Amino acid sequence: MGPCLRVGTYIARLLAKLLRKPLIPVNHAVAHIEIACYVTGAKDPLFVYVSGGNTLLAAFVDGKYRVLGETLDMPLGNLIDTFAREIGLPQPGVPHVEKLAERGRRIIDELPYIVKGQDLSYSGLLTAALRLLRKGKYPIEDICLSLIEYAYAMLAEVVERALAFTGKREVLLAGGVARSRRLQEIMRKVAEMHDATLKVCPFEYAGDNGAMIAYTGMLAYKHGIEISIEESVIRQRWRIDEVEIPWRIKRH
Repeated sequence: MGPCLRVGTYIARLLAKLLRKPLIPVNHAVAHIEIACYVTGAKDPLFVYVSGGNTLLAAFVDGKYRVLGETLDMPLGNLIDTFAREIGLPQPGVPHVEKLAERGRRIIDELPYIVKGQDLSYSGLLTAALRLLRKGKYPIEDICLSLIEYAYAMLAEVVERALAFTGKREVLLAGGVARSRRLQEIMRKVAEMHDATLKVCPFEYAGDNGAMIAYTGMLAYKHGIEISIEESVIRQRWRIDEVEIPWRIKRH
């Protein structure tokens, strides 16, 4: 990931200097939120962002996106992708693991369910699933089914509590794992329990894409946000709740 980011930032700095254009900083997670809101028409949702690199719940409050729950270790997408890699499935692993899960017949009760307040822990679930696999006691289809159902149920629990706390009437699902039909089904049921509507980022914009960066950059530019070339360093730990969101303040 590091080399890719360095090449991208180098080209951005070069173009800004050569063309004498402003350099606009864009937070990756914020970009997922903004493109999802734009293409779905969501106004003020509980945002559920699930991907290979991130898993978090957020809502807009007082000028920023506030985190209402997140993974404490590995993201949901990374959990499933890593498991897929270990059993020899192609990447991205989510659709392939889910395809095997569709043939599963039972959910194994030997896996850990780890929810700590509003936060999630998936690393133990991965370790336990791989341990079951090595034992050879259960069919791989049952292990896949159990992994998927445990992982999604944990997320559903914190989403349900976040809805009860915020009273939001929209749930917006985005990120690469948002493409999962099973996860959409579970999130839709959770939303309906709280009289909310589920909106799902379309397939082509759910994963990482240039459109989300360009659109969020445009919003930031229109509100006077830019950065000097000297300050334009890669911030891999730039949290979503550290970013000022002036364009959304006017909508509230």
